[in-house]
Amino acid sequence: MENSLYIRTSLSIGLCAMGLLFASQSKYLANMSFDKAVDDQTTIEQSAYPQVKLDFLKPSKKNVRLVLKRRMRQLYVYKGNNLKARYPVAVGRAGLETPIGKFKVIEMLKNPDWTNPKTGRLVPPGKDNPLGDRWIAFWNVNREYIGFHGTPDRTSVGKAISAGCVRLYNEDVRELYEMVKIGTPVIVEH
Repeated sequence: MENSLYIRTSLSIGLCAMGLLFASQSKYLANMSFDKAVDDQTTIEQSAYPQVKLDFLKPSKKNVRLVLKRRMRQLYVYKGNNLKARYPVAVGRAGLETPIGKFKVIEMLKNPDWTNPKTGRLVPPGKDNPLGDRWIAFWNVNREYIGFHGTPDRTSVGKAISAGCVRLYNEDVRELYEMVKIGTPVIVEH
């Protein structure tokens, strides 16, 4: 009997440790609760061992901040002090540089359309849309916006080539979109 108790206790502790390890290394956060199983009919405790319940949530967007290093043409995603992701980007060309400073995400769109500012021609969502699959704005004056977006031109990433926006590969901007929310801090450095 004592040996059986020792094995059950060891297994419970081992499973809890594995669950905690998995949760801490997962990109998903887990809410964990330890409850004793109680039979409501007889009010007799059926087990003295904790039962672990893992409630998996979407990746947390709390304490996320974006740091864009223009010279390096890299975007860093931090959660607290931990680097969670790094993406190569294209930034604004000479004369139309991506603005430096502290900003916040102010608009987010999936499959955005785009209006050419020179011709007024509307480009619907799709493979030829210059904004790619996602739009994440962080700066605006009047009707002009600057933000992170995808691009159909993969060769532009890594260059100073845009009109001020920050271009990412479509797969990267889709991932980034899931990590941020309206109000996420954006820091743009030289």
